[in-house]
Amino acid sequence: MTTSISIFDTTLRDGTQGEGISLTAEDKIKIALKLDALGVHYIEGGNPGSNSKDIEFFKRARELKLQAKLTAFGSTRRKLSLCEQDVNLRNLVESGAQAATLVGKTWDFHVHTALQTTLEENLAMIGESIAFVKQHGMEAIFDSEHFFDGYKANPEYALAALARAKEAGADWIVLCDTNGGTLPSEIQEIVSRVGSLIQAPIGIHTHNDCELAVANTLAAVTAGARQIQGTINGYGERCGNANLCSILPTLQLKMGYRAISDEQLRTLTSVARYVGEIANVVLPVNQPYVGTAAFAHKGGIHVSAILKDSKTYEHIAPELVGNKQRVLVSELAGQSNILSKAQEMGLTVSTDNAKSRSVIEKIKDLEHQGYQFEGADASLELLLRDAYGDTIDVFTVESFKILMEKAGTGIQTEAIVKLSVGDQQVYTVAEGNGPVNALDNALRKALVQFYPGINGIHLSDYKVRVLDEKDTTAAKVRVLIESTDFKDTWSTVGVSSNVIEASWEALIDSIRYALLGMQQSDFRPEAPRETLGLVNH
Repeated sequence: MTTSISIFDTTLRDGTQGEGISLTAEDKIKIALKLDALGVHYIEGGNPGSNSKDIEFFKRARELKLQAKLTAFGSTRRKLSLCEQDVNLRNLVESGAQAATLVGKTWDFHVHTALQTTLEENLAMIGESIAFVKQHGMEAIFDSEHFFDGYKANPEYALAALARAKEAGADWIVLCDTNGGTLPSEIQEIVSRVGSLIQAPIGIHTHNDCELAVANTLAAVTAGARQIQGTINGYGERCGNANLCSILPTLQLKMGYRAISDEQLRTLTSVARYVGEIANVVLPVNQPYVGTAAFAHKGGIHVSAILKDSKTYEHIAPELVGNKQRVLVSELAGQSNILSKAQEMGLTVSTDNAKSRSVIEKIKDLEHQGYQFEGADASLELLLRDAYGDTIDVFTVESFKILMEKAGTGIQTEAIVKLSVGDQQVYTVAEGNGPVNALDNALRKALVQFYPGINGIHLSDYKVRVLDEKDTTAAKVRVLIESTDFKDTWSTVGVSSNVIEASWEALIDSIRYALLGMQQSDFRPEAPRETLGLVNH
C-alpha cells in the first residue's frame, strides 16, 4: 500500500520572506489557484491582520472554494496574557481559514533570550493557544520553531513542548529546522525518536542554509514524517525553504510515496515557472526537474547517446514533470546535436549532409566571436532554418537611425526605421524609453499592418554582457533578448562592439522568430504570402 504524504505550501507566507520577493494580494490569489490545481493539501496564506495585503487576501480567498485547506499563520499568545485578549489569535480565528499554524518555542535558549520568560510559561503559551484555535473549530498545526537545535541542547524540554501541544489537541506536530543547520543523519535519528515518543502525526519544516533542505525533508519522511512544509522554487528567508519542486517528484518517482496525482505532477514545471513570473524572480536554469537546463544536453557524446535512448543521460522522462528534453548547440557540439535540433524543427537532414558539417563550423566560428546559442534558442533555430533553406525573409531592413535629445530633466529617444516588406517600402518613426525600446516600437509599427499578431509579442528581459573588459568602452558586448507571447518564451542573441548594433541584431531575430507561422493580414491581398511571409516547409 502506497503511503500518502500531505503537502503544506508556505510560498505565500514563508516564501515572501525571501529577499526581493513581494507579492500583492492579487498575486497571492493567482498563485493560490495554481497551487490548488497542483494538488497541495494546505495553502498557508500569511498572517491575517499583520498587514493590509494579507487582510485582503484572506477576505478574497474565502470565496475561492479551494480544494486545499486555507491556512492562517500566527504565534502562540504573548507571555502572561489571555488568549481571548490576544489580537494575533483573534485574527487567526476570524480569518475564515480552515486551519491555523501556530509557531511556538521549543528551544530553552530562545525561551530565555527571545521571549524572556520562564520555561513553564512558554509551555502554557503553547497549550492554551492550541486549545483556543481548536475551540473555534480550526485544525491546529503546531510549528515547533528551532526544534532540532532545541532537542540537541535540551531534549527533555523540547519533547515536553511537543507533548503539551499534543495534549492541547494539535492535529499536526511539525518539527522545524529553523536555522537550517541540521544534517540529514541527525534529522532522521531525531524524527524517528520523536515518532516513537509522541503519538501524533509528524510534519517537517526545513530551511536551506546548508543546502540540505530537500535532503533533510526526505530524511524526515523516511523516518516517519507525513506532512511536508515547503515553497515553490525554494523561496524563503535567507537561503530559502525546502523546494517542493524537487521534493514532490523525488517522493513520487523515486521513493514510492504519493502526494498528488500523476496528471498534477505533469504540471509542476509550468507551476514553477508561473510562480517565478509572478514573483518576478528568474528561475535558475539548472534547477532540478523544472529548470530549462534540467534535461539539456550539450556534449556531442551525450547527444549521440540520448538519440539512441534518453535513459543514457536522463534519470527520469522529463514529461513526467512537464519539462522537455533540450539539445544545446555550441562550440562543443557534434553532428548529433545539429541533427537532433534539425529533427526537433521538422527538418529532414541526412547524417552525411555537408550542410550539417558547415553549420557546425559556422556555430563554432560565431561562438569564437562571442555569440552564445545555449541561451538563445530562437537565434539558433533561425540559423539552422536559414542553412537548410527553410526560411524566406519576411522583411528586409534598409536602414535605421537613432536620435537622442536631452530636454530639461529627461532624455527623449526617437528611432527611424526604413524596411521593405515584399515589394512595399515602409518608413516609420517611433519614440521609446531608450534606444532599444524605440527601435522595438518602430519595428512593430512598421510590421503590425502586415502582421497584426505582432501586437501580442513583448520583450520580457534584456541582458548585456561585456565580453572583454580590457577594451573598456570599445569592448565587444553580447546582448540577449527574451521575448514572450505569454504562451511561449524565446531568446535571441546579438554581438558587436556597438551595443545598439548588438541589440538590433537580437531584436531582429526576435521579430523574425515571432513571425514564424504567424498569419499575414489582408493588408496587401494582391501580394502572395510567399513574397511577404516566412514559409515553413
